[in-house]
Amino acid sequence: MRLLKTKKTTKMKNKVLTALFSIGSLLAGAQSDSSYTKTDSVLVKADTIKVGNFFIVKKGSENVNGSFKGNVESDATVQIGNVTINASGLDNKPVIKIERKKPAPKKVSTNWWILDLGFAGNRDETNYATAVVNNNYLRTFGAANGAPNKQTFNLNNGKTTNVNLWFFMQKVSIVKQAVFLKYGMGMEMYNFRYDSRVSYRKESFPYLYNDSISFSKNKLFAGYLSVPLMLHVNTTPGNKKGFSFSAGVSAGYLVGSRVKQKSEERGKQKYKGDFDLSPFRTALIGELGIGPVKLYGSYSLNTLHDSYTRLEQYPFAVGIRFSNW
Repeated sequence: MRLLKTKKTTKMKNKVLTALFSIGSLLAGAQSDSSYTKTDSVLVKADTIKVGNFFIVKKGSENVNGSFKGNVESDATVQIGNVTINASGLDNKPVIKIERKKPAPKKVSTNWWILDLGFAGNRDETNYATAVVNNNYLRTFGAANGAPNKQTFNLNNGKTTNVNLWFFMQKVSIVKQAVFLKYGMGMEMYNFRYDSRVSYRKESFPYLYNDSISFSKNKLFAGYLSVPLMLHVNTTPGNKKGFSFSAGVSAGYLVGSRVKQKSEERGKQKYKGDFDLSPFRTALIGELGIGPVKLYGSYSLNTLHDSYTRLEQYPFAVGIRFSNW
Protein backbone atom coordinates (compact mmCIF):
# COMPACT_ATOMS: atom_id res chain seq x y z
CA MET A 1 0.00 0.00 0.00
CA ARG A 2 2.81 2.40 0.87
CA LEU A 3 4.53 1.67 -2.43
CA LEU A 4 1.28 2.13 -4.35
CA LYS A 5 0.63 5.50 -2.67
CA THR A 6 4.16 6.62 -3.46
CA LYS A 7 3.69 5.68 -7.13
CA LYS A 8 0.38 7.60 -7.29
CA THR A 9 2.00 10.64 -5.73
CA THR A 10 4.94 10.48 -8.11
CA LYS A 11 2.60 10.08 -11.08
CA MET A 12 0.54 13.06 -9.98
CA LYS A 13 3.66 15.21 -9.48
CA ASN A 14 4.90 14.24 -12.93
CA LYS A 15 1.58 15.37 -14.45
CA VAL A 16 1.79 18.68 -12.65
CA LEU A 17 5.38 19.27 -13.73
CA THR A 18 4.58 18.28 -17.31
CA ALA A 19 1.70 20.76 -17.38
CA LEU A 20 3.87 23.47 -15.88
CA PHE A 21 6.56 22.76 -18.43
CA SER A 22 4.04 23.08 -21.29
CA ILE A 23 2.60 26.33 -19.97
CA GLY A 24 6.03 27.72 -19.21
CA SER A 25 7.22 26.94 -22.74
CA LEU A 26 4.23 28.74 -24.27
CA LEU A 27 4.67 31.79 -22.07
CA ALA A 28 8.37 31.88 -22.67
CA GLY A 29 7.77 31.83 -26.42
CA ALA A 30 5.20 34.65 -26.12
CA GLN A 31 7.37 36.89 -23.97
CA SER A 32 10.69 36.45 -25.72
CA ASP A 33 11.57 38.29 -28.90
CA SER A 34 13.71 35.40 -30.09
CA SER A 35 12.53 31.80 -30.48
CA TYR A 36 14.52 28.73 -29.50
CA THR A 37 15.93 27.03 -32.59
CA LYS A 38 17.05 23.94 -30.78
CA THR A 39 15.54 21.67 -28.16
CA ASP A 40 16.02 22.95 -24.62
CA SER A 41 17.86 20.64 -22.30
CA VAL A 42 15.94 19.26 -19.34
CA LEU A 43 17.76 18.60 -16.09
CA VAL A 44 15.86 16.57 -13.51
CA LYS A 45 16.94 16.32 -9.88
CA ALA A 46 15.13 15.28 -6.76
CA ASP A 47 13.68 18.72 -6.03
CA THR A 48 14.41 20.69 -9.22
CA ILE A 49 13.71 20.53 -12.92
CA LYS A 50 15.63 22.85 -15.25
CA VAL A 51 14.06 23.58 -18.63
CA GLY A 52 16.43 25.76 -20.67
CA ASN A 53 16.77 28.97 -18.66
CA PHE A 54 13.79 28.21 -16.38
CA PHE A 55 13.71 26.31 -13.10
CA ILE A 56 10.79 24.43 -11.56
CA VAL A 57 11.48 23.94 -7.88
CA LYS A 58 9.67 21.56 -5.57
CA LYS A 59 9.33 23.24 -2.16
CA GLY A 60 7.70 20.33 -0.36
CA SER A 61 9.36 17.07 0.67
CA GLU A 62 8.65 13.43 1.31
CA ASN A 63 8.53 12.03 4.81
CA VAL A 64 10.60 9.10 6.02
CA ASN A 65 8.22 6.39 4.93
CA GLY A 66 8.12 7.64 1.32
CA SER A 67 4.58 9.03 1.34
CA PHE A 68 3.97 12.58 0.03
CA LYS A 69 3.94 15.11 2.82
CA GLY A 70 0.98 17.55 2.86
CA ASN A 71 -0.69 18.82 -0.30
CA VAL A 72 0.86 20.04 -3.51
CA GLU A 73 0.27 23.71 -2.69
CA SER A 74 3.44 25.66 -3.54
CA ASP A 75 5.19 22.38 -4.42
CA ALA A 76 5.88 23.52 -7.95
CA THR A 77 6.35 27.09 -9.11
CA VAL A 78 7.52 28.68 -12.36
CA GLN A 79 8.46 32.37 -12.54
CA ILE A 80 8.67 33.74 -16.12
CA GLY A 81 9.06 37.49 -16.28
CA ASN A 82 6.01 38.93 -14.55
CA VAL A 83 4.08 35.63 -14.75
CA THR A 84 3.99 33.15 -11.85
CA ILE A 85 2.61 29.61 -12.31
CA ASN A 86 1.70 27.70 -9.14
CA ALA A 87 0.60 24.08 -8.90
CA SER A 88 -1.52 23.13 -5.93
CA GLY A 89 -4.02 20.48 -4.97
CA LEU A 90 -4.42 17.28 -3.03
CA ASP A 91 -3.38 13.78 -4.09
CA ASN A 92 -4.31 13.23 -7.72
CA LYS A 93 -6.33 16.43 -8.15
CA PRO A 94 -3.76 19.10 -8.99
CA VAL A 95 -4.80 22.69 -9.65
CA ILE A 96 -2.67 24.97 -11.80
CA LYS A 97 -2.95 28.71 -11.16
CA ILE A 98 -1.40 31.39 -13.36
CA GLU A 99 -0.82 34.81 -11.80
CA ARG A 100 0.42 37.85 -13.67
CA LYS A 101 2.01 40.68 -11.73
CA LYS A 102 0.82 44.21 -12.47
CA PRO A 103 3.43 46.21 -14.40
CA ALA A 104 5.11 49.04 -12.57
CA PRO A 105 3.28 52.37 -13.06
CA LYS A 106 4.73 54.65 -15.69
CA LYS A 107 6.47 57.82 -14.67
CA VAL A 108 4.91 59.66 -17.63
CA SER A 109 1.40 58.93 -18.88
CA THR A 110 -0.58 60.54 -21.70
CA ASN A 111 -4.32 61.03 -22.11
CA TRP A 112 -5.68 61.90 -25.56
CA TRP A 113 -8.83 63.80 -26.57
CA ILE A 114 -10.33 65.00 -23.29
CA LEU A 115 -13.75 66.67 -23.42
CA ASP A 116 -15.13 69.30 -21.02
CA LEU A 117 -18.81 70.29 -20.93
CA GLY A 118 -19.85 73.11 -18.64
CA PHE A 119 -21.59 76.40 -18.01
CA ALA A 120 -19.95 79.82 -18.19
CA GLY A 121 -20.52 83.30 -16.86
CA ASN A 122 -19.00 86.75 -16.43
CA ARG A 123 -18.08 88.64 -13.29
CA ASP A 124 -18.76 92.23 -14.33
CA GLU A 125 -16.78 94.87 -12.40
CA THR A 126 -17.21 97.63 -14.98
CA ASN A 127 -17.88 101.21 -13.86
CA TYR A 128 -20.27 102.16 -16.65
CA ALA A 129 -20.63 105.74 -15.43
CA THR A 130 -17.05 106.43 -16.48
CA ALA A 131 -16.63 103.74 -19.16
CA VAL A 132 -19.00 105.43 -21.63
CA VAL A 133 -17.35 108.84 -21.32
CA ASN A 134 -14.95 109.56 -24.20
CA ASN A 135 -15.11 105.90 -25.16
CA ASN A 136 -15.63 105.22 -28.83
CA TYR A 137 -16.18 101.51 -28.21
CA LEU A 138 -19.39 101.84 -26.16
CA ARG A 139 -21.70 103.79 -28.46
CA THR A 140 -25.23 105.16 -28.18
CA PHE A 141 -27.63 105.30 -31.14
CA GLY A 142 -30.82 107.09 -30.16
CA ALA A 143 -31.83 108.25 -26.73
CA ALA A 144 -34.57 105.63 -26.58
CA ASN A 145 -32.02 102.82 -26.79
CA GLY A 146 -29.83 104.26 -24.04
CA ALA A 147 -26.12 103.96 -23.44
CA PRO A 148 -24.58 100.53 -22.76
CA ASN A 149 -24.80 99.55 -19.09
CA LYS A 150 -24.62 96.45 -16.91
CA GLN A 151 -28.01 95.20 -18.20
CA THR A 152 -26.61 95.36 -21.73
CA PHE A 153 -24.53 92.26 -20.93
CA ASN A 154 -27.16 90.20 -19.12
CA LEU A 155 -26.54 86.52 -19.85
CA ASN A 156 -28.91 83.61 -20.23
CA ASN A 157 -27.10 81.44 -17.68
CA GLY A 158 -28.71 78.21 -18.82
CA LYS A 159 -27.50 78.72 -22.41
CA THR A 160 -24.11 80.33 -21.77
CA THR A 161 -21.76 77.38 -22.16
CA ASN A 162 -18.13 76.35 -22.11
CA VAL A 163 -16.84 73.44 -24.22
CA ASN A 164 -13.17 72.45 -24.11
CA LEU A 165 -11.45 69.90 -26.31
CA TRP A 166 -7.98 68.99 -25.08
CA PHE A 167 -5.83 67.37 -27.74
CA PHE A 168 -3.72 65.71 -25.05
CA MET A 169 -2.73 65.94 -21.42
CA GLN A 170 0.33 64.45 -19.79
CA LYS A 171 1.25 63.94 -16.18
CA VAL A 172 4.73 63.29 -14.82
CA SER A 173 5.14 61.63 -11.43
CA ILE A 174 7.38 63.69 -9.17
CA VAL A 175 6.55 62.06 -5.79
CA LYS A 176 5.84 58.29 -5.76
CA GLN A 177 2.76 58.32 -8.01
CA ALA A 178 1.04 60.67 -5.54
CA VAL A 179 2.10 64.10 -6.82
CA PHE A 180 2.29 64.88 -10.54
CA LEU A 181 3.08 67.74 -12.87
CA LYS A 182 0.21 67.94 -15.35
CA TYR A 183 0.14 69.85 -18.66
CA GLY A 184 -1.44 69.72 -22.11
CA MET A 185 -2.85 71.65 -25.05
CA GLY A 186 -6.33 72.18 -26.43
CA MET A 187 -9.19 74.48 -27.40
CA GLU A 188 -11.31 76.41 -24.89
CA MET A 189 -14.60 77.63 -26.39
CA TYR A 190 -17.05 80.05 -24.78
CA ASN A 191 -20.57 80.82 -25.99
CA PHE A 192 -21.94 83.93 -24.27
CA ARG A 193 -25.72 83.94 -24.82
CA TYR A 194 -27.11 87.43 -24.16
CA ASP A 195 -30.61 88.19 -22.92
CA SER A 196 -30.35 91.76 -24.17
CA ARG A 197 -30.18 93.96 -27.27
CA VAL A 198 -26.40 94.30 -27.34
CA SER A 199 -24.91 94.28 -30.83
CA TYR A 200 -21.23 93.94 -31.75
CA ARG A 201 -20.04 95.48 -34.99
CA LYS A 202 -16.66 95.45 -36.73
CA GLU A 203 -16.26 98.16 -39.32
CA SER A 204 -13.18 100.40 -39.53
CA PHE A 205 -13.17 100.27 -35.73
CA PRO A 206 -15.01 97.69 -33.61
CA TYR A 207 -17.77 98.91 -31.31
CA LEU A 208 -20.94 97.79 -29.53
CA TYR A 209 -24.25 99.41 -28.69
CA ASN A 210 -27.81 98.80 -27.52
CA ASP A 211 -29.76 97.84 -30.61
CA SER A 212 -33.27 99.05 -31.39
CA ILE A 213 -34.71 95.55 -31.83
CA SER A 214 -34.93 92.39 -29.73
CA PHE A 215 -33.28 89.09 -30.63
CA SER A 216 -34.49 85.54 -30.18
CA LYS A 217 -30.83 84.51 -30.35
CA ASN A 218 -27.87 86.74 -29.54
CA LYS A 219 -24.53 85.00 -29.03
CA LEU A 220 -20.85 85.90 -28.83
CA PHE A 221 -18.36 83.06 -29.43
CA ALA A 222 -14.71 83.20 -28.33
CA GLY A 223 -12.23 80.36 -28.88
CA TYR A 224 -8.74 80.08 -27.42
CA LEU A 225 -5.79 77.78 -28.06
CA SER A 226 -4.71 77.08 -24.48
CA VAL A 227 -1.91 75.41 -22.55
CA PRO A 228 -2.70 74.38 -18.94
CA LEU A 229 -0.09 73.70 -16.25
CA MET A 230 -1.20 72.11 -12.97
CA LEU A 231 0.03 70.33 -9.88
CA HIS A 232 -1.98 67.12 -9.51
CA VAL A 233 -2.35 65.22 -6.22
CA ASN A 234 -3.70 61.66 -5.99
CA THR A 235 -4.57 60.75 -2.39
CA THR A 236 -4.81 57.01 -3.22
CA PRO A 237 -1.93 56.12 -5.56
CA GLY A 238 -2.70 53.21 -7.86
CA ASN A 239 -6.44 53.39 -7.22
CA LYS A 240 -8.59 55.10 -9.86
CA LYS A 241 -11.57 55.12 -7.50
CA GLY A 242 -9.92 57.43 -5.00
CA PHE A 243 -9.89 61.19 -4.49
CA SER A 244 -7.67 63.53 -6.51
CA PHE A 245 -7.37 67.23 -7.19
CA SER A 246 -5.38 69.59 -9.41
CA ALA A 247 -4.67 73.32 -9.34
CA GLY A 248 -2.71 75.61 -11.62
CA VAL A 249 -2.86 78.18 -14.39
CA SER A 250 -3.52 78.25 -18.12
CA ALA A 251 -2.49 80.59 -20.92
CA GLY A 252 -4.52 81.00 -24.10
CA TYR A 253 -4.49 82.86 -27.40
CA LEU A 254 -7.67 84.04 -29.14
CA VAL A 255 -7.93 82.13 -32.44
CA GLY A 256 -11.53 82.91 -33.37
CA SER A 257 -14.55 85.02 -32.41
CA ARG A 258 -17.90 85.70 -34.01
CA VAL A 259 -21.39 86.99 -33.31
CA LYS A 260 -24.62 85.26 -34.30
CA GLN A 261 -27.98 87.01 -34.07
CA LYS A 262 -31.52 86.01 -34.97
CA SER A 263 -34.52 88.34 -35.11
CA GLU A 264 -37.84 88.72 -36.92
CA GLU A 265 -36.76 92.01 -38.44
CA ARG A 266 -33.35 90.93 -39.82
CA GLY A 267 -33.46 87.16 -39.82
CA LYS A 268 -30.16 85.37 -39.20
CA GLN A 269 -27.00 87.47 -39.11
CA LYS A 270 -23.37 86.46 -38.56
CA TYR A 271 -20.36 88.68 -38.00
CA LYS A 272 -16.73 87.59 -37.73
CA GLY A 273 -13.92 89.58 -36.13
CA ASP A 274 -12.01 90.05 -32.92
CA PHE A 275 -14.44 92.78 -31.69
CA ASP A 276 -11.58 94.10 -29.58
CA LEU A 277 -11.60 91.06 -27.31
CA SER A 278 -8.36 90.53 -25.41
CA PRO A 279 -5.99 88.53 -27.65
CA PHE A 280 -4.48 86.66 -24.68
CA ARG A 281 -6.14 84.94 -21.77
CA THR A 282 -4.69 83.75 -18.47
CA ALA A 283 -6.77 81.88 -15.92
CA LEU A 284 -6.71 80.00 -12.65
CA ILE A 285 -7.81 76.41 -13.23
CA GLY A 286 -8.64 73.40 -11.09
CA GLU A 287 -9.90 69.83 -11.23
CA LEU A 288 -11.60 67.64 -8.64
CA GLY A 289 -11.80 63.86 -9.09
CA ILE A 290 -13.93 61.43 -7.10
CA GLY A 291 -13.49 58.00 -8.67
CA PRO A 292 -14.38 58.21 -12.37
CA VAL A 293 -16.22 61.54 -11.93
CA LYS A 294 -14.14 64.65 -12.63
CA LEU A 295 -15.20 68.28 -12.24
CA TYR A 296 -13.27 71.25 -13.59
CA GLY A 297 -13.31 75.00 -13.13
CA SER A 298 -11.57 78.09 -14.48
CA TYR A 299 -11.53 81.79 -13.67
CA SER A 300 -10.01 84.37 -16.00
CA LEU A 301 -7.38 86.68 -14.53
CA ASN A 302 -7.70 89.20 -17.34
CA THR A 303 -10.76 90.82 -18.87
CA LEU A 304 -12.76 89.45 -21.81
CA HIS A 305 -12.40 92.72 -23.76
CA ASP A 306 -9.27 94.71 -24.45
CA SER A 307 -8.27 97.11 -21.70
CA TYR A 308 -8.94 100.29 -23.72
CA THR A 309 -12.68 99.40 -23.86
CA ARG A 310 -12.83 99.86 -20.06
CA LEU A 311 -15.06 96.81 -19.81
CA GLU A 312 -13.99 94.76 -16.80
CA GLN A 313 -15.66 91.40 -17.33
CA TYR A 314 -13.95 88.24 -16.07
CA PRO A 315 -15.23 84.97 -17.58
CA PHE A 316 -15.48 81.79 -15.49
CA ALA A 317 -16.65 78.24 -16.15
CA VAL A 318 -17.50 75.03 -14.26
CA GLY A 319 -18.43 71.62 -15.61
CA ILE A 320 -17.74 67.91 -16.07
CA ARG A 321 -14.54 66.50 -17.55
CA PHE A 322 -14.61 63.27 -19.55
CA SER A 323 -11.20 61.64 -19.14
CA ASN A 324 -9.94 58.04 -18.83
CA TRP A 325 -7.41 58.93 -16.11
